[in-house]
Amino acid sequence: MTEPAHDLSRTALRHAGARCAALCLVGTAATAAGLLLPAVLGRTLDLLLAHGPAAGWVGGSAALVLLLALLDAAASVLAGTVDARATAGLRGRLTAHLLALGPRALTRFGAGDLVARLVGNAAQAGTGPAALAALLAAFAGPVGGVIALAVVDPWLAAVFLAGAPVLALLLRAFTRDTSACVAAYQREQGRIADALAEAVDGRRTIAAAGLQDRETARVLRPLPALGRAGHRMWRVQGRAAARAVAVGPLLQLAVVAVAGWLLRRHRISVGDVLAASRYAVLATGVGVLVGRLAALARARASARRLAELTACPAPVHGTRPLPPGPGRLDLRGVAAHPGGRAVLDGVDLTVPGGTVLAVVGRSGTGKSLLAALAGRLADPDAGEVLLDGVPLTALPHDELRRAVTYAFARPALLGTTVADTIAFGLASPSPAEIAAAARKAHADAYIGRLPDGGATRLRDSPRSGGEAQRLGLARAFAHPGRLLILDDALSSLDTVTEHRITESLLAPGPGPTRLIVAHRADTAARAHTVAWLDGGRVRAVGTHARLWRDPEYRAVFAAPAAEEATR
Repeated sequence: MTEPAHDLSRTALRHAGARCAALCLVGTAATAAGLLLPAVLGRTLDLLLAHGPAAGWVGGSAALVLLLALLDAAASVLAGTVDARATAGLRGRLTAHLLALGPRALTRFGAGDLVARLVGNAAQAGTGPAALAALLAAFAGPVGGVIALAVVDPWLAAVFLAGAPVLALLLRAFTRDTSACVAAYQREQGRIADALAEAVDGRRTIAAAGLQDRETARVLRPLPALGRAGHRMWRVQGRAAARAVAVGPLLQLAVVAVAGWLLRRHRISVGDVLAASRYAVLATGVGVLVGRLAALARARASARRLAELTACPAPVHGTRPLPPGPGRLDLRGVAAHPGGRAVLDGVDLTVPGGTVLAVVGRSGTGKSLLAALAGRLADPDAGEVLLDGVPLTALPHDELRRAVTYAFARPALLGTTVADTIAFGLASPSPAEIAAAARKAHADAYIGRLPDGGATRLRDSPRSGGEAQRLGLARAFAHPGRLLILDDALSSLDTVTEHRITESLLAPGPGPTRLIVAHRADTAARAHTVAWLDGGRVRAVGTHARLWRDPEYRAVFAAPAAEEATR
């Protein structure tokens, strides 16, 4: 495994804690009892044949059988708790890492693939500690069986060890082939999950276009490859089991034959022959080892897939506090090349504290990317972004998030109730603050129509795209900060509502610095300043009235205006 995968395995072991050690001890104790049972049975048989006092040995055999049943039950319970705790620990760590990555996580992994890894692969990787403990106990069986054969008679162990290299090669090949098969299977599962998430997200578009059958075929396109990987897994395991069936009985027969020869020469007893036959079965327990190795291989393959997530470095935050300031925003020589494509290059921009800047430009010019860079939802490939003279990378995480507030075109409404989603992220919001934010976003009328007002559960409050945007805006207005960024957060509003909200944003008096990604000329006209993006650079900065004289600037708003006219 790679180092990150080893690290995740250690995380799983750490969360399994003492239970994993207890599972290993219980498994070893069960193996020890299983090794002791043939010797006790053999001694019991010898005493019965000799008409000796065998009652105590019969009772001892029964006690060992009962002990084995109890230890197996305890191992099953412990394995379940170890799996649950290890899986919970892995999911907790991965969730924290993905949230720290933020939107960066989706630049490499699709939403469906992320869910598949966090749910299915984390659960599979969480079985690693229990599988390792079970494997250690399973190895103790063959090792103990060989030692016990040597105790009965060294010739018996020698006969078995002559064929042991064949078993070792069988197990090694099985482990290698199983790891490759499991990795391929999980990769195809991730592809299907990712395509399914895309189809669910675009379900209305698919239904409107009547493309359900085509999308179903697209989602299930990796299914044949998934089937091939699954069949290969079963073939590998079946081939290993078949070889074990071929090799194991031959070794057992050889041990029993030598034991019979030793019995004839009066070197061992009948009970020793019985014990030797049982120890030969334990020593050739390849079937048990194959199952344990398969479980561990699946866990390790899952850990490697999870390690691909943790290998993406989370952004590092500094410790420098923000000085008092009005929220001045500076972008100096900023360049961003997501996916190797130059979207922004050499952007220099200053937004004075407390002012409103509208960012405009044709589709694909990097407006949303600039908005993400301004609040450090993404980091530039070159240059730096500063807030009141402090680079965003030097700020502590909590202070950065308190200083910068976002509203998006498609806000994620989190929380139990409507009031919860407005107050999301606030330590101790008051009802008056929530109500004021709702009024500023013109969401108060919508909330007033709900059965229980702000206490209405989100799932019981149907809403349009514009109403969802107003709740997202209310959440942003409820969070005081130095910089407020609206990334196309007015796009679903009607013209009248947008006009009213824009007036609220431009109300006289102290307020945060506001950066608005604008598509409508009306919004740009109300901003203090407009930054016109073109070709990955800031083509011009000025008032909307001055820039409007340029026909190419006017053409930026032509397409959005045409779309508005068709609504």
